[in-house]
Amino acid sequence: MKPQLLLAQFDRISNAPDAVPRLRRFVLDLAMRGKLVEQDPNDEPASRALDRIQTEKVRRGRVERTKKVTVASKDGQQFLLPTGWVWASLADLVAVLNGRAYSQNELLSEGTPVLRVGNLFTSQHWYYSNLELDEDKYCDEGDLIFAWSASFGPFIWRGPKVIYHYHIWKLALHSERDLDKHYLYRLLLQKTQEIKNSGHGISMLHMTKEKMEKLQVPLAPLAEQHRIVAKVDELMSLCDRLDVLRVDRESRRDQLTAASLHHLNNGGDVETLRKHATFYLNHIPRLTTRHDQIKQLRRTILNFAVRGQLVPQDPNDEPASELLKRIQVEKLRLANSSAIQPLPISPVETDLIPSAIPDSWEWVRLGNLLLGDSQNGYSRKPDDALDGIPILRISAGTARKDGVVAEEQHKLIGGVSATLQDQYGLQPGDLLACRFNGNRSFVGRLSLYLGYLGIRPIYPDKLIRLRLPLGFVLPELVRYFAESSVVRKDIESYCATTVGNWGISASNLKEVKIPLPPLPEQQRIVAKLDQLMTLCDRLESQLTTAQTESSLLLEAVLHQALTDTLQSA
Repeated sequence: MKPQLLLAQFDRISNAPDAVPRLRRFVLDLAMRGKLVEQDPNDEPASRALDRIQTEKVRRGRVERTKKVTVASKDGQQFLLPTGWVWASLADLVAVLNGRAYSQNELLSEGTPVLRVGNLFTSQHWYYSNLELDEDKYCDEGDLIFAWSASFGPFIWRGPKVIYHYHIWKLALHSERDLDKHYLYRLLLQKTQEIKNSGHGISMLHMTKEKMEKLQVPLAPLAEQHRIVAKVDELMSLCDRLDVLRVDRESRRDQLTAASLHHLNNGGDVETLRKHATFYLNHIPRLTTRHDQIKQLRRTILNFAVRGQLVPQDPNDEPASELLKRIQVEKLRLANSSAIQPLPISPVETDLIPSAIPDSWEWVRLGNLLLGDSQNGYSRKPDDALDGIPILRISAGTARKDGVVAEEQHKLIGGVSATLQDQYGLQPGDLLACRFNGNRSFVGRLSLYLGYLGIRPIYPDKLIRLRLPLGFVLPELVRYFAESSVVRKDIESYCATTVGNWGISASNLKEVKIPLPPLPEQQRIVAKLDQLMTLCDRLESQLTTAQTESSLLLEAVLHQALTDTLQSA
């Protein structure tokens, strides 16, 4: 495998998810299939070494002399072996020795160290024992061991003599002269990765001793084992170099991205902002190589918008202060003879204003913009009645990434009177807010009802409906602004947690502060945001495509590098 080929293509293949870990797995997989180094017909076949290992196993008393030597079954044999190789069970090659379990009073502050699984990873806390144990309960430097519980896998112990704990096996080779311990370690490393990959996200994995002893080992001739170990070490060193390159490149790119977003998010004069925005837009493909960076870009765009820096102001636009007066008149008109009259709109107190906005804008509370009161939905659970009407599921308000109510997310409910249908019905332009959720970022998140299915649903109790005067306030603008950092921070300040769930009340949601631009500027802002969010959607799609192409390229480069190596060997 030629390092030059990998290095030359690294900028492209490293965009593949887990590029370097996949490269490591690829190397180990090839090694254990006999495809990493060339076979030598002059090597002694592995079957002869296996015979000697079995003889030594009997000599050491690890199997009864009258018992037939174990022959590996075909279970787990997934591929054909090269000439000279042989399948063996792990029990044919090593004795899987159990560690010892300890009661708390046997773990002391001095004596012989007790090696636990945590000590193999990050734990620096050690226990000790003064017990005199059989020699096979001790582990010496260079011994091959296997952690079989939780974060399991093989290790070659590099420390002083220790007692190994119950959750660790010592793998004592039957014959050190006929089996390369480092070859077996790399085989177990490959098998461990294979087992973990088949776990489908299960966080707690373990092996039984019976399974371990039956593990199928593709045993190469001893001379080839040595060559495989040397080649694997060489390629793992290359992986280390590639990983350093990746970390360095991503660190520099992350620093540049963070600096650019910081400048964009922290104001400045118009000319400075324009310069930073131009730089970012000109380098978007290099600055947005991960989905979380595109998420940051979306938030930055919204922060621009909520500060009045996304589109220019027009001095001819009617200021928001006048718009608020007209909204109050409209609310009074719609109230008609209702006994409940809308409260007058009052400006947000100066000391509570979250940030500066253009002179023609006004900070208002969300409740000041509503027609009527904010309202929780219908509390009775769906019953799937065949003659029922649609009622949205709670997830309808959060299922879509574009902030639109997912009308497909509904069930049926019967026995809802026409009066209740009118009370809890939705109109295009209504906003729904999630009232309770285990994820705090979803609580108070606004979604826009469009009515695209034409099913005329009602909404459930866990959602809050907000209805705006559509001729004066664009619901799309309110939804966008509610996703900005400044408004989102205000929303979350009203959130409270109980029994693992976050929640916000309808009355508290009305207290959230939001900036109101003149109506023509609202329209310009929404149009620009729609355009830029479409750009972000396209970037995400391109990123997914690029990662897929990088994965395919990675496989092609690895196979080509392997082919070149074997042809030149």
